[in-house]
Amino acid sequence: MRKAITVIAVVLVLVLIGAGAYSWLSSSDRSPIPESQRDDLPGLEEITEPDWCPDVEIVSTGGTWESWPTDDPFNPTFNPNSFMLSITGPLQAAYDINDVRVWTTPYTAQFKNINSQGEMSYDESRAEGTARVTGELRHIHQTCPSTDFILMGFSQGAVITGDVADQIGGGQGVIPAEKVRGVALIADGRREPGVGVNPGVEVDGIGAEISLQPVSGLIQFVVPGATMTGERPNGFGALADRTYQICAPEDSVCDAPYDIGNGIDRAMGLVEATGIHAQYASNPDVIPGTTTTQWAIDWAHGLINQ
Repeated sequence: MRKAITVIAVVLVLVLIGAGAYSWLSSSDRSPIPESQRDDLPGLEEITEPDWCPDVEIVSTGGTWESWPTDDPFNPTFNPNSFMLSITGPLQAAYDINDVRVWTTPYTAQFKNINSQGEMSYDESRAEGTARVTGELRHIHQTCPSTDFILMGFSQGAVITGDVADQIGGGQGVIPAEKVRGVALIADGRREPGVGVNPGVEVDGIGAEISLQPVSGLIQFVVPGATMTGERPNGFGALADRTYQICAPEDSVCDAPYDIGNGIDRAMGLVEATGIHAQYASNPDVIPGTTTTQWAIDWAHGLINQ
């Protein structure tokens, strides 16, 4: 008899609990938890970033023979004479790494041609560099969503950086366009007049990859595995007003003539891009009143401190 009474009591209690729960869940008077009280509830706290997340990350990509895939991105030593180091070195010295993180792309910066058959092809090198840049951007954006970026590159590195910026500006990139404060492309082989911002002198030509695209098959005889890709599809899109194109007059990489001319000779000129192409750090005829190096340093400071 006692067991029966106990069972009945338990059933009644469960019925009352169920009825109360149903009444609470179905009540039209129930209001959401006020914002002021949500912070006190476990599991609703904001996700915090790691302490090392910087305000800005500079992603710098050097040109041909200026980088190596195992190089330290924070202390690159493969080529101490890399042009981009003349820019990133002073920037790195000016800021704490927890405020401004300077990251140099480690990739096989090579350009296989008839004089260097054992090197990685331009297409392969470019793909590797692009993967390294996008991988870093994706990693930092996912880990440190408040971090903004400054992108810069020289020569082969400018092509890589410009391609990444074109994807971001066109809405197909690994980070949103609003996370990019600025892009600097120095001696870009896909440079188009009127696309992006030119802070220096006007040059008459176009990027070699645009100029030589009609004879891309012929170029393979001199530069195997180097596809001349032509114009970028998006014109930098949302980043067009903050992407800077810097080109020295008569630099065969970014100031090539519109007419195809002798494709073989032009390809050799691309391979042997020395002289003017190697003088951006000191050439006073690229940006009036300053050098490319100093302009880029001042430009980056302005973006960092905006």
